[in-house]
Amino acid sequence: MALLLQSYIKLVMHKVDNIFLTCEGLYFKRKCIFISIITKKHSSMTLFRVLFLVFCFTSFSTYAQYTETINSNRPGASSGAYAVGINVIQAEGGFIYNKNNHELQDAEFGGAGLEYEFRYGVWKEAFEVNLSGSFQSGKVTDNFLGTSESVGNFRMNTIGAKYLFFDPYKKKEGDAEEKPNLYSWHANHKFQWKTLIPSVAVYAGMNFNITNTPFVYGSNFNFYGLEEPTISPKIMLITQNNWSGGWVFTMNFIGDRVFMTDYPIYSYILTLTHALSEKAAVFGEHQGIINDIYSDSLFRFGGAYLLSKDIQLDAGVTLNTKNTPSVFGLNVGFSYRMDFHKDPENNNSAEDEKERKDNADGKNRKKKKKDGSGDKEKKSNKDVIDFNN
Repeated sequence: MALLLQSYIKLVMHKVDNIFLTCEGLYFKRKCIFISIITKKHSSMTLFRVLFLVFCFTSFSTYAQYTETINSNRPGASSGAYAVGINVIQAEGGFIYNKNNHELQDAEFGGAGLEYEFRYGVWKEAFEVNLSGSFQSGKVTDNFLGTSESVGNFRMNTIGAKYLFFDPYKKKEGDAEEKPNLYSWHANHKFQWKTLIPSVAVYAGMNFNITNTPFVYGSNFNFYGLEEPTISPKIMLITQNNWSGGWVFTMNFIGDRVFMTDYPIYSYILTLTHALSEKAAVFGEHQGIINDIYSDSLFRFGGAYLLSKDIQLDAGVTLNTKNTPSVFGLNVGFSYRMDFHKDPENNNSAEDEKERKDNADGKNRKKKKKDGSGDKEKKSNKDVIDFNN
C-alpha cells in the first residue's frame, strides 16, 4: 500500500511538473506541495521551486478587507489584523493622563501627553506601513528622599509594517455567496465552528530612541539609571476573529526591544470589542507584560463613536491590580481617514464602487421608486423632444 501511494505521488508530481507554467498547474501544484512536504520523498523538487510554490500559496490565500468606514486601532493598545487599504492615509491620536504610585520605592509619577499613529496602505490591500509613538511630560516624586524631578520626552517612536497573510472571511473568486436558510431559524443562528479560525497578520518594526528617553522599557520610573539603545526591533503576531452579533476578538503576541537589548519586553494583548449599533462600540482589554525592569497586568475599558465614515471619537481608562506601581490612566482621542482608495478590479473610488454595488443590488432603483424621482424622469423624457435624432 505504501509503495502504491508513493508511486501515485510521484506520478502526480510528474504531471504537475509538465503543467507548471499554466494557471491550472499553479493551482494544482500548490495543493500538492503539502503531499511533497509530508512524504519527504520528492527529492527532485529544488529549493527555488519550493520557495516559489510557498509564495504562490500565500499570494493566492492572501486577502484584505477594505471597509467603507474607518477601521481604527483606538482606543485600545492592540492592533487589528487588517490593513487600511491601498492609498488610504489614516491618523490616530489622543490625549493621555497617567498616575502611578510605587509603594515599594515610595515614589509617585503624574503626567500627561500625546499618543499618535500614522498608517498608510501601499503595495497590496493586505499591507500597510505605520509610524507610532507617544510624548509624555510629568513629575517624578521620591517621597523617601523628599525630592521631585520634572521629566518630558518621547516614550518611543516605532516605524514598521503590517501584512495580513491569511483571511478566512474573504470570499474567494468563484465561491458561491452564502445565503441564509429560509426554512430554519436555528440553522441561521447556530454556532459556526469555522468562525474560530482567525485572520492572521505579522508586524515588524524598529524602535528609535534618538532623544535618550527617561521612560525606559515601558516604565515611568528609572530607579537604576538605565538607558535604552538608539534602535531596537519589535515584532508581533496578530490574530482577529469577527463573530456574528457585532463581536470582534483580537490577540497580539509581541516581542519588543528584542535581540539588541539586555531587557527584552514580551507581552500579549487580548481585546474584545462589541458593536452596540452602527455608530457605537465598547471594548474590554487585558495586557500582560513580562520584563526584568517592568512587568504588569493591565486592564482597559472604553468605547468609540463613529462621527462619520472617516472620523471616529473614542475614550478609555487603564487600570492594574498591583502597587509596584499602581496604574491609573485616561485617554481621549480620535481617528481620521483620508480615503483615496481605488477598487483594484475597475479602479473606481470608494464612493463610485459603493454606488456601482448599490446599482447592481437594485438599491438605487428602489430609492428612486420610493421618492418618485424615477417617474419624474420618465415624464420629463416624454415632454422633451430631441431634435438631433
